[in-house]
Amino acid sequence: MPLSPTAPGPRDADERPALILANLGTPAEPRPRAVRSFLREFLSDRRVVETHPLLWRPVLEGIILRVRPRASAAKYATVWRPGEETSRSGSPLMHYSERQGELLQQELGKSVQVRIAMRYGQPALQRVMDELMEAGCRRIALLPLYPQYAASSAGTVVDEAARFILASRNQPELRTVRSFETAPAYIEALATALEQHWRVHGRPDPAAGERLLLSFHSIPQAMHDAGDPYRAECERTVELLSQRLNLPDGLTQLTFQSVFGPAAWIGPATIDAAGELGRAGCPRLDVICPGFVSDCLETLEEINQLNRETFTTAGGGTFHYIPWGNDSDGAIATVAEQARNVLAGWI
Repeated sequence: MPLSPTAPGPRDADERPALILANLGTPAEPRPRAVRSFLREFLSDRRVVETHPLLWRPVLEGIILRVRPRASAAKYATVWRPGEETSRSGSPLMHYSERQGELLQQELGKSVQVRIAMRYGQPALQRVMDELMEAGCRRIALLPLYPQYAASSAGTVVDEAARFILASRNQPELRTVRSFETAPAYIEALATALEQHWRVHGRPDPAAGERLLLSFHSIPQAMHDAGDPYRAECERTVELLSQRLNLPDGLTQLTFQSVFGPAAWIGPATIDAAGELGRAGCPRLDVICPGFVSDCLETLEEINQLNRETFTTAGGGTFHYIPWGNDSDGAIATVAEQARNVLAGWI
């Protein structure tokens, strides 16, 4: 029986195991139509918004998707890479995801095929998995790029992979990484980024009123109350990082950013803390975002623009946003450590 046109022949099948680096995703371009399409997919996920669709859909379609895309597109435009306004690669998240894939492939060598995928938007996770299967791959490892587990982040990536498997007659062998909030390479990457910054600017002095905020993406309080482990995992990261750097009492504060809608979210909110410190005359505020492996709208616009303005306008002094991920040596060491763990025995 002849092979179908899409089935790999015995000579061109690529049977190497695959590692998929999965991130949240990005609009195709910083324009309202593209942002609307992205937000529709993102905010329709029952893991992200747990309100029943019969109640949520009218709000989403009738209010949010009519109002928010234009404002969000303007924010995206401030962080999009110059000269790439019509390219998805102009998104910082996409750019750095692609770089991470390239550098990790170099690190791991030819015995594994490294791919990137997005939970929302393109390249879609199910499409990437389908392409791998069509090419002959039967062993797939999935690494959601969320150091701390939340059902609405890493959980929904695994959900999407499970939906692919449920719909597949020929199922792949699948491994997943749940979280890596205490991983040695991850903690070292965060510490190294701070130490490199402080070698230039000096360590912030709590006795002088200077502070370090460790800002993580927030989740709704209802999700936390229902048993989501996310906050506890953020706290473990902060504890280990503080031990690694021997940080003094009074210097650091754990905060949460990117709240959405009128519901209660876990806090304290990063922007509230920035405003309060500014009003108190804090002479210097350093901010690092340990939950974001790649810079994106939430770090470059929300933290480095909005929170900076909030702090300085309120009366604060110097504001430093300290990136740690992207294509840094520490970020690649972090994903490589997780890759080797999940691929053990396959390569």
